[in-house]
Amino acid sequence: MSLKGIELQIAIPKTFDAGKVAEQKQQQTQVNRELAHALVEKQMLKNKETTTEAEPFAKADPDRKEGKDGQGKNEERQMKIKESEEKESKHPYKGANFDTIG
Repeated sequence: MSLKGIELQIAIPKTFDAGKVAEQKQQQTQVNRELAHALVEKQMLKNKETTTEAEPFAKADPDRKEGKDGQGKNEERQMKIKESEEKESKHPYKGANFDTIG
């Protein structure tokens, strides 16, 4: 396939443009990889610095006191927990009474 002079005037600049576009795409993918790598490293560093779960022995009870005051608050807390469990155990739309009149 032979090209004429006029065809070469159009074809050569277009090959340069196509080469530039291909190079830009290649550079963009490299930039995207580097950005993703930086984000992953940043997230890993953040995960290292923060704790996700508390240790069971690390929890402090500010209401705990020695003597009867501490026990009274502990009993109140247990009562509140039982009440909240009872509230949660009730079904939202089923009734508590049976209709025996038929």
